Amino acid sequence: MINEVLRVFRELDKKDFRVLTGIEMGMKHFEWVPAEDLNKYTKLPSEKLDYRLKKLVRNNLVVRTFQPYEGYQIYFEGYDALALNTFVKRKSISAIGDEVGVGKESVIFEAIKEPELAIGEPIPVIIKFHREGRTSFKQVKRVRDHLGEREHFSWIYAARLAAQREYGIMTTLYPKVSIPKPIDQNRHAIVMELAKGSILSKTKVLDPEWYLDEILRQVKLTYSLGIIHADLSEYNIFVAEDCVQLIDWPQYVTPDHPHADELLERDVSNVLNHFYKKYGTRRDLEEVLREIKSEWESRAGDEAGKEISGEAGEEIGTETEADFEEDIQG
Repeated sequence: MINEVLRVFRELDKKDFRVLTGIEMGMKHFEWVPAEDLNKYTKLPSEKLDYRLKKLVRNNLVVRTFQPYEGYQIYFEGYDALALNTFVKRKSISAIGDEVGVGKESVIFEAIKEPELAIGEPIPVIIKFHREGRTSFKQVKRVRDHLGEREHFSWIYAARLAAQREYGIMTTLYPKVSIPKPIDQNRHAIVMELAKGSILSKTKVLDPEWYLDEILRQVKLTYSLGIIHADLSEYNIFVAEDCVQLIDWPQYVTPDHPHADELLERDVSNVLNHFYKKYGTRRDLEEVLREIKSEWESRAGDEAGKEISGEAGEEIGTETEADFEEDIQG
């Protein structure tokens, strides 16, 4: 899909992006944005708007229906184009390369970011496009806390919220926790530095004890900040010669989540099971969990004392409605 977007991207101009943005705005209120409403959103004369719409439909960036009325949608191709345009304008990327990963709810591409200093080398980065629209509405709505109780819902909106949520927690964790550096986010996409090394599931490490200790140290550090990954396994841990990095954060929860203990136990069990099956390395699950929770529980006790004396700290991981109302013009 992204290859088709890249093929036509250079042919798009400001008015094309205005039409795409107009449809995006309209989709907050309509499943299919009525043609007459697009004049209001885009402020283009009818003839020019019709020309632009035909061009975008022809290039598969916009979908059109005539039943029960003439209406328009953008799907991921149009949304990709909007996000890429914003990243280029912000100089977060200057070129995009090959697909390097794909999952149920995301697709990842290599890209290049120009250095801040003219004498520097281009910086390799990745763009993660969230694709929560591939999952059924009911399943996404059931398992994703960040959707809340929103009445008007679209697959594109779900992907956007997932990207905002993941980028938000990455900026909170970095650089305290070993994760790729977050660089930028727009709509359903995130630009971040490349993860170091290679994915744990496909790598045989020479010192499994050290790597297991380091992974558990990062899990403990994350928990001490009030965060549980909630989907950790050998498939979203990268290992390099001198470090590990944890990736894929949109499903994180906090320790006050009703299933927090269960999710933390699953994360740790996945890691311990991988090292036991591949290397014969044993750890006691309950002992590891106690160690991971120790610092947070001690801190929570201190914070409870502060609350009693009127010195409560700032809540971690809160999100407001304003966080989801980013200027769609980028």
